[in-house]
Amino acid sequence: MSKTKSASCFLANISDQERQLLKRVVDYTNVESLPEIWPLAAQRFGDVVALRSPHSKPEVVITYAQLAKQIQLFASGLQVLGIKLGDRISLIADNSPRWFIADQGIMTAGGVDAVRSSQAEKEELLFIIANSGSTAIIVEDLKTLKKLEDRLKDLPIQAVILLSDEAPPTDGTLKVLNFTQLLEIGKNHNFVPVKQNRDALATLIYTSGTTGKPKGVMLSYSNLMHQVITFGTVLQPNAGDIVLSILPSWHSYERTVEYYLLSQGCTQVYTNLRSVKADLRQFKPNYMVGVPRLWESIYEGVQKQFREQPANKQRLINFLLGNSEKYIKARRIAQGLNLNNLHASAAERLAAKIQASALLPLHALGERLVYAKVREATGGQVKQMISGGGALPRHIDNFFEIIGVQILQGYGLTETSPVTHVRRPWRNLIGASGLPLPATEAKIVDPETKAPLPIEKRGLVLLRGPQIMQGYYQNPEATAKAIDAEGWFDSGDLGWLTPQDDLVLTGRAKDTIVLTNGENIEPQPIEDACLRSPYIDQIMLIGQDQRSLGALIVPNVEALEKWAASQNLILDTQNNQVISSPSQKIDLESRIIQDLFRQELNREVQNRPGYRPDDRIGTFKLILEPFSMENGLMTQTLKVRRHVVTERYHDIIDGMFA
Repeated sequence: MSKTKSASCFLANISDQERQLLKRVVDYTNVESLPEIWPLAAQRFGDVVALRSPHSKPEVVITYAQLAKQIQLFASGLQVLGIKLGDRISLIADNSPRWFIADQGIMTAGGVDAVRSSQAEKEELLFIIANSGSTAIIVEDLKTLKKLEDRLKDLPIQAVILLSDEAPPTDGTLKVLNFTQLLEIGKNHNFVPVKQNRDALATLIYTSGTTGKPKGVMLSYSNLMHQVITFGTVLQPNAGDIVLSILPSWHSYERTVEYYLLSQGCTQVYTNLRSVKADLRQFKPNYMVGVPRLWESIYEGVQKQFREQPANKQRLINFLLGNSEKYIKARRIAQGLNLNNLHASAAERLAAKIQASALLPLHALGERLVYAKVREATGGQVKQMISGGGALPRHIDNFFEIIGVQILQGYGLTETSPVTHVRRPWRNLIGASGLPLPATEAKIVDPETKAPLPIEKRGLVLLRGPQIMQGYYQNPEATAKAIDAEGWFDSGDLGWLTPQDDLVLTGRAKDTIVLTNGENIEPQPIEDACLRSPYIDQIMLIGQDQRSLGALIVPNVEALEKWAASQNLILDTQNNQVISSPSQKIDLESRIIQDLFRQELNREVQNRPGYRPDDRIGTFKLILEPFSMENGLMTQTLKVRRHVVTERYHDIIDGMFA
């Protein structure tokens, strides 16, 4: 439903400042598709290292010249196997240089990849393979193949490629090749270039399948090239700059930022959760893409080191941090970058400037004694870190600003390729999700009526631009629901716009919960499982931008009264209390009640098909007022109005996650 735009449209109506920034990066406005980038990058960057995997055995180091060559050989091998323009290939694997070679090899051969992690559930992977109409699959290793092979015979799969060099099985009916074998085949075949236009489908990225069936997000070359061409308004890297990569490469967020940074000649170093802290110090990255949980773990590691210092040194550190927090807040007001005081008067800004000047000497002392040493934990060479996949907690934002590491919070969804907004180095408004990328529009509307709302009024966020998906694969009903006739995409998020067009997010109108580790949780199936408990009448999961899920629970009072009687207790619903004797009262937060509900939640959630550790409910709160139409907490079709419940119980929820 969305319309593809030309490169010139991507850069229409941008500011002079953004236009100057784009002059500092390699220009790909004349390139139609991603595969065209890599031969050009090879000519420009040649012997610069493109991909480095230090934790592979042996270590893998690939230059830009080698990368372009291997992509073409991979594509050539696919052509020998019969892959033609528009064919779907499922790419089921995780981070490695070979993932990138396979991804771009598929596109270079003219194919469309349907991507997912090898760690995903078997049924989800089989659905993706079948729904995408894949005629070949590329898998991480033999273990991944074994997970799927008993059902592949029911699908039109003509070939299987292992990204490992394990010996392919020879006892099956499927043709299986390993990575090196495919490249050898490619060497003996004359590659036939495939011309792609910007309207062509490039990839299918399937959304979480925890509710119903996964939906395949259709991203075109136009969608992806918009990100490559416009991200220079945010970052201006130099050839050879180091990028530390930890997020899943198949995810749209990591993937498109990788495409951009590699198009500029950066060196991508692959890390993992176990090695990331050591790799930060060893490789001294200039850029890193992460989710809030990653920055939280760095922050917690630093705080742990602070707590291990002698008491007098701890007092000094806390004093300096407290002073510096006052300093950065005053500086923000002086610069017009305080989200809580966007309309500061000239007098207020002058007073803040004077205050910042007075606090600066102690902040400089903190820099010499503490902050410079803390930056060493990040390698000390960071230019910018990009954060997405959830809101960044304010104290984390403050801390990194204090120590002089710039985090640029961004925003977007898989359906938007994904970046629509991101804070800029020259306008890093803490608490906001940034300015729109060029050619990108945001509109705030009333969630119920869809009527446009004025600046600074909270409502539903609608998005429009060249990065909006083509639609959901073979699902026109879902596409029509997501994108209206004018091309506006319903994000499902609530937020507001500043007068300068910064987007500020405040919650979700749609159901999906995004944790700080970037995991997307669909609450309905988990809630349905919990409702199997006789003691739970209603439940609503919470946890947006938190480390784990929580729940508001309306107990089944009748069942709870029977249970209480069996325990020689009396349930007093009038006073929210359980009475064990006339002289002893135990409230609903007592351990015996909490233990009962904890057991119920753990059993029902963990027994649910497809259970993942992130599905576990951490904190919960019992409330006696049911969700109903009468109190405005349910719709006329008896669906819980999640954003209304969240607002009604805002203080309770904040306390649950404090």
